[in-house]
Amino acid sequence: MDREVYRPSEADRRPLASRSWKASERISHWLAQRGASANGISVAGMAAGGLAGALFAVTPHLSGPSLVAAWLAGAVFVQARLAANLLDGMVAIESGKASRVGELFNEVPDRVSDAAILIGLGYASGGIPWLGYLAAVLALFVAYVRSAARNAGAPQDYSGPMAKPHRMFAVTVTAVLCAIVGPGRGWPAIALGLIVAGCVITAVRRLVRAGRYLRVRPGQAGAEAEARGATS
Repeated sequence: MDREVYRPSEADRRPLASRSWKASERISHWLAQRGASANGISVAGMAAGGLAGALFAVTPHLSGPSLVAAWLAGAVFVQARLAANLLDGMVAIESGKASRVGELFNEVPDRVSDAAILIGLGYASGGIPWLGYLAAVLALFVAYVRSAARNAGAPQDYSGPMAKPHRMFAVTVTAVLCAIVGPGRGWPAIALGLIVAGCVITAVRRLVRAGRYLRVRPGQAGAEAEARGATS
């Protein structure tokens, strides 16, 4: 019963201009009409993220056209992961099957994908493994801060400078750059360093914004938190 009536608030969804693109609307409509599962799309996005990380990780063992293909394929899979993140929610709403269980499928695969991609980039040619792990941990922390702030009664905060779309943009550009000119200058390590720094700034910024909101509107925030607890 809950699956039929639940509809996520627009305020809880990541603001994406691509959600209003005609192409996105047509694809989501096409998928919904053919009975595609929103949760299945989320899992497919996680698989794409895992494949991207694996392709990056094997680049030290490749050369020539195979190396170029691995970098480019990794970039494509990173974007496929983002496309799945966009379409799963659109398909759920289009098909009238949005559910709170779907929120788990939306969040958990995202965290797995982030870790796989960033750790894979750490093991890539020109990468530094420990920096990949650190970037993955901080990406998880950024998502945790957003979730914790929301549970406390603050609005969903998808601000950057290193939110998920920004991280994946940095990874995609790095992969394409490595395919074109090679990773000899340590582009993956540089990208991971930027992601690490950006994640720290993003986490602090979100904490400050949430704290400011909760201090200014403690009554409203408390009521919202209690309402979410009552319906969870």
